[in-house]
This record gives sequence, structure tokens and C-alpha cells, in this order.
Amino acid sequence: MTNPADELRAAAATLRTLATAAADDSGNATWKADRHFPEQPDAGYTALWATGARPLMRGGGGRGRPPAYVTAPVGDYIAAMGPTVGLALATWLDAVASSTHGVSSAFLDEALAVARAINGSQP
Repeated sequence: MTNPADELRAAAATLRTLATAAADDSGNATWKADRHFPEQPDAGYTALWATGARPLMRGGGGRGRPPAYVTAPVGDYIAAMGPTVGLALATWLDAVASSTHGVSSAFLDEALAVARAINGSQP
């Protein structure tokens, strides 16, 4: 990347593409995690759903195969970071890229850290 704005815009484009594809594939941009056995605080099984649509995790549960679940903390995190958050984050990255000269260096550094994590690059 040649400058911070380019890094931010590249990350926004990548994130927007990934979030849109995930929302389209799942049937909804909002995801939720349903904890199995919610009355048991240490229950480890969570199913992931696209809100109002189909399960995000398919397969499993057949003969000799484990069910298609994730642990509760992982499921909660995935649901919290679904496509809706990805699209909002992409919009934020584009906004920061458009105003790189008017933001504090600390704020820009934080935005670049997010962009670099998405872009898979080091500072």
C-alpha cells in the first residue's frame, strides 16, 4: 500500500465483499447464536443462525459424526461479529480514509491496526 488511506480503503473493500457474500449465502446479515441447554451456564453447545433464515453450520449429527455446534463463547463471538458489523466497520474504515488528514494520529493508528489485521499486513 502506498499510504494510510489506501490501506484503509483496501480493508474496507475486502470486508465489504466478505460481509456481503456471507450475508447473501446465509440469507441474512444479522446472525444469532442459540445456546443449547441455556439453563446450564456451562453448557458448551451453541448453534449459529442467520436471523430468520437457516443455520450457518451445516452437516454433522449423522452416524459417527459430531453435531454441527461450536462452543458457546465462540458462537456468541461469531454471531456478534456477523455481516452487519462487517458492513458497518467497512463504512467506518472508508470514512476514516476520507479524512486521514483531519484525525488524530492515535485514532489513525488504531484504524490502521484494524485495516492491517483485515489486509493481513504488518505495520
